Amino acid sequence: MATDLTVPRTAARLDVAPIQRRTMRLLFTTQIIGGVGVTIGISVGALLAARVAGTAVAGVAQSAGVVGAALLAVPVTRIMARHGRRPGLVLAYAVGAVGGVLVVLAAATRSVPLLFLGMLLFGGGTAANLQARYTAVDLAEPARRGRQLSLIVWATTIGAVAAPNFAALADRVTTGWGLPPLAGPFAFSAAAFVLASVVLLGLLRPDPLLTARRLAAAAVVGSAAPDGAGAGGPGPAAAGHNGVAPAAAVAAEAPTGGGAGPATAPVGVRPPRTAGMRLAWSVVRGQPAARLGIAAVAIGHLVMVAVMAMTPVRLGESHADADVLRLVGIVLSLHIAGMYAFSPVVGWLTDRLGRRAVILGGVGLLLAACAVAGTAGHHTPRLSVGLVLLGLGWSGTMVAGSTLLSESVSAGVRPSVQGFSDLIMGLAGAGAAVLSGFVMQLAGYPVLTLLAAVATVPLVALALRPVPTGAPGEED
Repeated sequence: MATDLTVPRTAARLDVAPIQRRTMRLLFTTQIIGGVGVTIGISVGALLAARVAGTAVAGVAQSAGVVGAALLAVPVTRIMARHGRRPGLVLAYAVGAVGGVLVVLAAATRSVPLLFLGMLLFGGGTAANLQARYTAVDLAEPARRGRQLSLIVWATTIGAVAAPNFAALADRVTTGWGLPPLAGPFAFSAAAFVLASVVLLGLLRPDPLLTARRLAAAAVVGSAAPDGAGAGGPGPAAAGHNGVAPAAAVAAEAPTGGGAGPATAPVGVRPPRTAGMRLAWSVVRGQPAARLGIAAVAIGHLVMVAVMAMTPVRLGESHADADVLRLVGIVLSLHIAGMYAFSPVVGWLTDRLGRRAVILGGVGLLLAACAVAGTAGHHTPRLSVGLVLLGLGWSGTMVAGSTLLSESVSAGVRPSVQGFSDLIMGLAGAGAAVLSGFVMQLAGYPVLTLLAAVATVPLVALALRPVPTGAPGEED
């Protein structure tokens, strides 16, 4: 695909509503497939790692998938910045499929290095699922960004909640094929990722990000031409006919993030060659709204992972081995439902009440979750309530933070900034997963939840910071 993005004369006349509807349907479908792939593997990942590498490093092996998703965000978003969403999503799912195959091989050969490499690459499935939510807002109308992003997040619910219950079936089926115990779910994960990548490769056309850039370029050319002429005629990009103006505005209205250099080049004509984490940091540093969006996503994820990761251990303190797996499945299914099932409502509130308000509401739910779970003792129903609140709080910070971030930067640098956000989020989650084990061992679960609550203080301070009048990207 050529890297030079031209501005066809028909770009300004393009009706993006059908393209957006098609994109949303496609993303919804692939999110279900990808959600099954990610969750069915993760549900047995720790158990398989314990058998291959030993219990002591099982948690580290599990965290490798989180780190892999974070690191893969860098090359994936670099590809998106140059060539669009489709090749980036396809690559991420393909890498996840390779990781699933390597994990199966590691189980068969009991190779610890191969297991770690496989888990690292398996994070590609998570990276693709995360980037899909941003794809949903490339052509979304400003008043519907939160809802459309949240619908893609919500689609993950179907796969994520159902997949753990199919892990045992997948294991039984593949054991009959000669695969080692607990390797079967990863084989199914690899197949799901391949299916998602093939569907996106064949059907995600036209590419929503490239279309948004062409519309933005057409709007720029049209506004610069005498009497509104240019890019295909007298100002249709600004006229609002057939839904064209709002879509062009989506791509063109966002600020460049401040500063000189590639970020200030005309949006839509040619993505900056320096697109990457360095550019993303320079853009975010000059854009308060983008900083808040990244902080909301990262800190919300950190708190969620820290508490969730040690909940099975907490349950194991008070229940026999025969009951622990059943209870863990129920509690974590409720938690995942809290994360995803209500995301359309969260998206509606994000558009209705504003991004900052929902971020603060998410923080409030995270604090309530820490209080309920931390004081639940060994009362499993109360602990379950705490985990549901934890999922709801994560949903608030994720949906509102991602929406605010996406609309706070220009289309030319948006993929790089979004990848930077996912990198920070992934590293925050991985760090929380590792440190939570040490805190749990040294001080116990209540202290862990207290520290997780304290971690939200910087986010609250950032969200309550006065907004300069007319600051770009700050209006809710």
